[in-house]
Amino acid sequence: MDPALSAVRLTVREAIHTLSSSEDGSLILSTLGSLKRYLGETENPALPREQEEFARVHFSAFLRCLVGKLSPDWLELLPNGQLEELWASFFLEGPADQAFLVLMESIEGTAGPSFRLMKMAQLLAGFLSAGRMAAVMEGQCRQHTEPASPLLQETLLTRVVGLPDRLGNHLQQESLAMFLPQNYVPLLGEEVVRVLQAVVDSLRGGLDCSISFVSQVLGKACVHGRQKEILGVLVPRLTALTQGSCLWQRVCWRLVECVPDRAMEAVLTGLVEAVPGPEVLARLLGNLVMKSKKAQFVLTRKLLFLQYRCTTPTLQSLLGYLAMDSQRRPLLVQVLKELLETWGSGSAVRHTPLPQQRYISEAVLICLAHLGEAELRDSRDELLASLMAGVKCRLDSSLPPVRRLGMIVAEVASARIHPEGPPLRFQYEEDELSREMLALATSRPAADSPLEAGSSVTPVTAETPDKETEDGGAPQPRPEGSDSELDSDDEFVPYDMSGDREVKSSKAPVYVRDCIEALTTSEDWERWEAALRALEGLVFRSPAATREVSVELAKVLLHLEDKTSVAGFEGLRQRALVSVTVTDPARVAEYLTSQFYAVNYSLRQRMDILDVLTLAAQELSRPGRLGRTPQHGSPGPTSQPGSAAAPAWRAVVEERIRSKTRRFSKGFARQGPATGPNKFNSVAGSFFFPLIQHFDRPLVTFDLLGDDQLVLGRLAHTLGALMYLAVNTMVAVPMGKALLEFVWALRFHGDAYVRRGLLSAVSSVLLSVPAERLLADLPDELQEARSWLADVAEKDPDEDCRMLAVKALLLLERLKDRLLPLSS
Repeated sequence: MDPALSAVRLTVREAIHTLSSSEDGSLILSTLGSLKRYLGETENPALPREQEEFARVHFSAFLRCLVGKLSPDWLELLPNGQLEELWASFFLEGPADQAFLVLMESIEGTAGPSFRLMKMAQLLAGFLSAGRMAAVMEGQCRQHTEPASPLLQETLLTRVVGLPDRLGNHLQQESLAMFLPQNYVPLLGEEVVRVLQAVVDSLRGGLDCSISFVSQVLGKACVHGRQKEILGVLVPRLTALTQGSCLWQRVCWRLVECVPDRAMEAVLTGLVEAVPGPEVLARLLGNLVMKSKKAQFVLTRKLLFLQYRCTTPTLQSLLGYLAMDSQRRPLLVQVLKELLETWGSGSAVRHTPLPQQRYISEAVLICLAHLGEAELRDSRDELLASLMAGVKCRLDSSLPPVRRLGMIVAEVASARIHPEGPPLRFQYEEDELSREMLALATSRPAADSPLEAGSSVTPVTAETPDKETEDGGAPQPRPEGSDSELDSDDEFVPYDMSGDREVKSSKAPVYVRDCIEALTTSEDWERWEAALRALEGLVFRSPAATREVSVELAKVLLHLEDKTSVAGFEGLRQRALVSVTVTDPARVAEYLTSQFYAVNYSLRQRMDILDVLTLAAQELSRPGRLGRTPQHGSPGPTSQPGSAAAPAWRAVVEERIRSKTRRFSKGFARQGPATGPNKFNSVAGSFFFPLIQHFDRPLVTFDLLGDDQLVLGRLAHTLGALMYLAVNTMVAVPMGKALLEFVWALRFHGDAYVRRGLLSAVSSVLLSVPAERLLADLPDELQEARSWLADVAEKDPDEDCRMLAVKALLLLERLKDRLLPLSS
């Protein structure tokens, strides 16, 4: 046996015996001081091999002995806290990994609140504050000659990362602030930076180091859901340190490469979200995407196709990272192909949520902004085929945002993929979505492409610059001799022409029949326009005359075309049709519903019929409707002489009477709500049942169950509105039963707009049909609808459909709760 090793063993054994049996403070102090020399912190340190033996074999057992002696009486054996200070120094100055494990073991092994538990927790907090966690990780990084035990590393890793959870479960309300995740994880991030700095210094000194343990710490912290806390500290520090330092960049690359595969997704996702731009991401990752299959799957598949959590700046960082190096650019081309293939899939358009469709569209535009013409030319045919298929699917969609996405992406992509061909142009409203998408197509980081650093994408919808700023952006100088300053008219006051009226050569018709004649046979376009503007007011003022020609007038209005580009033509035509339907609801509704399924009508006319029926039903069901004047603007040129002055003098007289009348009652006069019979009661069936009868019968030019799903969705919404307006009517129960059968036949329709209409229809049935009649006449239908609604609320890809299903389920529960007290 080695005499030196025997001496260390004997010294430690005697020290443990003394600490366990003696109550003499001076003897304990001298015993601890004799062992302190094995830590190398005294004036007469032990030999290096003795220090190594003490640290490797005896240190943990000695620390457990110190923990076992911890008590208030034992610490008071010496005054002024001398014994406590010396006792704590072994934990703070000895081997950090063993001290940390003993501290965690002692805290987790102490039952209930006690003096020892709180002292050990405070000592662990001091251990962390002194930066000893960096020493724990640094010790694992320097064990390249003698690899540490896998069990020891796994134990350390579990306790280093899981410290907040473990101590929170044990300490409960007594946990210290430093052990909270929001405080501990950023501290752990700072310690990781210190370890990396030590590794860089060692590499500069010619020593080998391994950062595998640090990578495992980073990966496990991210897997635990602490990406924002730890990377919020790491990324800004590493961004600054890697600026201009190749060694720091290599260390960062190695740090991410050594992350275990099971944690690679969490780390890469957090990094992509935390970095400020693609340049920083390239410095931190290097060519990791080319070396690691897992990293390539996460960056080119998982974040782009299987998730849509990334924000637009995150997408720009990710795709910009792929575009910044010539080795990675083939991956960007492949990503664009797969994105366009997904974008062009009809199944994806039908079953993908709208936010994810926008996400993929943004990724397509960002890829196009980064790729050059030469790279796109090699895959032109494949890209154009996917693009055209996607445009067709999106233009066939019933949702306006989906159609707008298709138009924007088609315009930009066609101009980039096939610049020499005829450009695609669409008409769509410019809103925030279109502006953001076009900005993605035109924005390009400086010098991000090694192939075409100077090329840029020309926006398709860019406006022509002003002539003054056409050359160089500077205003063109005026020609010499220009006397524009002499001819300035700024000193003249403009004449007030706000009260002027346009002089019409043709008088407006004063009878409904005259309007029909003007709209059908007149070649005088001013008279034609005047008749259209006057028609709504004439219908309300002459209901008897309107009923004589109501069906003929409805036919004329339904087929009326805007031949002179009248401002507000669609609104004037619609209001006139609504007024005719309200005046003679039974006959006009019968005509309109019969024409809805007739041949030789456009989809626009069929949707106009549905809109008119909905607005007319709303007007008929409104209380106090009779005797009302039109609300939509003034009659214009059809006003009779003196008719505009009548309300003015009447208001003046009423104001004089009110000012000269003394009232002795207190409070304000309250006008009761308008009352009157529900005129929609007698005609609700005429509006509803003809529309729902033939929806499953295809025509030559009209197939609701086929390509005309936009009209089917509008029909479902219309039927739901009619059902809602038929509340308290005699036909509400038959209408509700027929509507539920309609919903049940179409409940699995692939178009989200149709499903929204069906879910709205279910809510309308629950609101309009009395609860007692629902449970008495439709119990089976309600049970089936309940299971379907629960399935939609959980699994439907469209967010609005899920929300509508939840609302319908709440209505069902409310009906059940309302009927339970009655039954009891």
